[in-house]
Amino acid sequence: MKGIRKMLAAAVAVAALAGGSVARAEPYDDGVNQRAYTAMKGKKVAFVPLSMGFDLTQGWAAAMKVQADAMGYELIIRDPNWSTDAGAQQITQLISQKPDIIVVHNPDRNAYARLLKRVQGQGIKVLQVNLKSETTTEAFVGVDWYKIGEHQANSVVEACKGKSGKVAIMQGRVTDPANFITVQAVKDVFAKHPEIQVVSDQSSEWDATKAQGIAATALKQNPDMCGIVGLWDNMDVGTAAAIREAGLTGKVFLSSSGGGRKQADCDMVESGTFDEVVIYDVARQGRDLNAAIAFLLQQDGEAKVNPFALITPLKVVTKANLKPNSCWQMEQIPDLVQ
Repeated sequence: MKGIRKMLAAAVAVAALAGGSVARAEPYDDGVNQRAYTAMKGKKVAFVPLSMGFDLTQGWAAAMKVQADAMGYELIIRDPNWSTDAGAQQITQLISQKPDIIVVHNPDRNAYARLLKRVQGQGIKVLQVNLKSETTTEAFVGVDWYKIGEHQANSVVEACKGKSGKVAIMQGRVTDPANFITVQAVKDVFAKHPEIQVVSDQSSEWDATKAQGIAATALKQNPDMCGIVGLWDNMDVGTAAAIREAGLTGKVFLSSSGGGRKQADCDMVESGTFDEVVIYDVARQGRDLNAAIAFLLQQDGEAKVNPFALITPLKVVTKANLKPNSCWQMEQIPDLVQ
């Protein structure tokens, strides 16, 4: 009996030790994974967009929130609602709050340039998205606007073969980085084609109603126009409306660009509103934003980071290649970035 008791006592002791070791076991660490969790947990990332009132910024914010929730850092959004002054004020206020990263969507090339240097001087890392200022910061995630302009201009040149050669450029806001660079590319391409004549080159300030009025006047004066380069899908619905009202749908080739939301881009191509749209996929950009944020948060304190860029691949959608998955919808963003 004593022998049995000793055996049972030993078994209980072993079980207790085993249970204790399980309870005390540390999470598996391959040398970097736990460091990543530790480096990101409790940190703060602030986002200052142009406005939270449209699909690009809403998509980016939704994507960033997925990673923030998963990795335990705070995502702070400061919405200037299209006001450059309000954006500058909010960035200034954020400096005193000391987030680890500020993600900035610049209204133009110069508005925040000095302010971003000041942010960096306080040891806060800056990630610029899609619209880059004159100041180069730690990271940029976005498109190559020059490539977009080259493609759009070449598409219009091709569509105008054997026709009048008369084309229009529908600009947004001329100081906007996207506008400035894209228009330069468009004009560089057109300069190589003497058969192309730019009959209208005006700014609509990204406003669809203004774009419609400008396009309507240009089409009335040039009913044989063969192509229009538009710089943003939200604005170009106005340009398309003017083409439709002039009875020139299918005769005036309209090239636009946008972030790839189904209602703004693929539906417009399917309906014939746009002849093509050059897409910089917001879901893809969301994944790249998260990758850049994760990298920056894992750097040691105020250590200098060599500036880097994650350039968004472009996707051209026309009726000929339109597929069910060519575009995204807002409710899909969390799944698309995981």
